[in-house]
Amino acid sequence: MTSAYVSKTDLVVALVRELIITGALAAGEQLRQRDLAKRFGVSQTPVREAMRRLESEGLLQCDTHRGFTVVASDDGPVEENFQIRAALESLGASLAAAKIDADGLARLEDLNNRMRALADDDPAYPELNREFHFCVYEHAGSPLLLSLMRLLWASLHGGPKVARSHVESARQHEEILRALRDGDAGAASSRTREHIMGAR
Repeated sequence: MTSAYVSKTDLVVALVRELIITGALAAGEQLRQRDLAKRFGVSQTPVREAMRRLESEGLLQCDTHRGFTVVASDDGPVEENFQIRAALESLGASLAAAKIDADGLARLEDLNNRMRALADDDPAYPELNREFHFCVYEHAGSPLLLSLMRLLWASLHGGPKVARSHVESARQHEEILRALRDGDAGAASSRTREHIMGAR
């Protein structure tokens, strides 16, 4: 019974996240749990759990009187890119936590060690960083997620711009790695989201 609710919650999270990212649910729009439950053919319990998870991702906000509403982005495309990346990458990390093998973990460890050793202006860094993140996506086992991430990174012209040192970035990568080693989907998701949103 519990696993059914977990999968239904995951389904609702993915569906609502997609509606927010594509703009089908507008910023400031109020979400009614009863309506969403009917729309997705589930009870209100997984919808409520999904709303809480999306609130923790920063896509929804909860108000005592209005309930859950879609967060408004007032910083334009740059902020939206961070939010989209954070949503998709945190999903990828949570999926990878259940599927990544010893070889994948070893590859991530090697890439991270190489990044940590580089000077902050080393031109080799962006490609190593890309390899690290795409190694995670590949182990999520979702061809659709992988293609979406390729499109998103291609739209960022040379990859995401990062406003922190390589040492700090590598330290955050290590936290993601630890969660993946532990098979902890929740921690892998939240550490990845913090990593992306903290680069602004």
